[in-house]
Amino acid sequence: MGTLTVIVALAIIVVVYVLSGLTIIQQSETCIVERLGKYNKTLTSGINIIWPILEKPRRIYYRHSMTDWEGNVRVSFKYSPRIDLREQVYDFPEQNVITKDNVTTRINALLYFQIVDPVKAVYEINNLPNAIEKLTQTTLRNVIGELELDETLTSRDTINAKLRNVLDEATNKWGVKVNRVELQDITPPASVRNAMEQQMQAERERRAKILRAEGEKQSAILQSEGEKQSQINYAAAEKEAQILKAQGEAEAKVLQANAEAEAISRVTEAISSTKTDPATYLLAVKYIETLKEMTSGQDNKVVYLPYEATSVLGSIGGIKDLFKDA
Repeated sequence: MGTLTVIVALAIIVVVYVLSGLTIIQQSETCIVERLGKYNKTLTSGINIIWPILEKPRRIYYRHSMTDWEGNVRVSFKYSPRIDLREQVYDFPEQNVITKDNVTTRINALLYFQIVDPVKAVYEINNLPNAIEKLTQTTLRNVIGELELDETLTSRDTINAKLRNVLDEATNKWGVKVNRVELQDITPPASVRNAMEQQMQAERERRAKILRAEGEKQSAILQSEGEKQSQINYAAAEKEAQILKAQGEAEAKVLQANAEAEAISRVTEAISSTKTDPATYLLAVKYIETLKEMTSGQDNKVVYLPYEATSVLGSIGGIKDLFKDA
């Protein structure tokens, strides 16, 4: 019975020893195991067995941030034997940085990184989260110090790219891959914000005046173009009217000349049998019409007759003889 008790006790000790060395690693996690203080192996996800007392996991620092009910962010560090291989996010608190034009600005940033080599993350740096935070802060000061305030406010993508490149190169020795860096808030001093608001308002007023002037200019151009086209159309219509009027007057004169020619021809035929000269007859008729127009007004008075009227009166006598013969 004594021997059996010893065997059972030894069996229980062995089972407890083996179970204490049984380690389950979750997916996307790993663990660094040291044997007698020296690196031995890296555990993968699933069931793993280590030798207690001889082997033990190496712990690593982790950074945790929490926001309380007042909105304050509290950061804490703790040891953990498990190394998370997923992408992690560090939200760094605001810090004061000085731009190239000596403006103090408050900036906070987000850092997205991933542990790709757990061995380096454990043995190449003592406190990985603290090292990444300090490196990010100093790099951010250096990058912002090379830019003026206006460039800082309008070049977030450029700043993010510079930060990522510098941090990724620096943390490569630590087995860390920096995927991206994002600037959350850039807060200039109150005096600078007021000046920027005044500048923005002045710029908007200037743009409004420019747009108003361009609109008035375009309106004046369109109005002048309309007046020009109207004058061109009026001139073309006036020209067409004058041409038509001239053509009408010319046709009227042609018709009148044809009528007079026809009348003269008939008069000539009528008096051809008499001794009266047709030219003398026509001259006498025109002369009589002229005398009629001269005496048609109310205030017109005939006080004399031209000397040449005697010959015309002779022609009138010839006309009398013509009608007598007729």
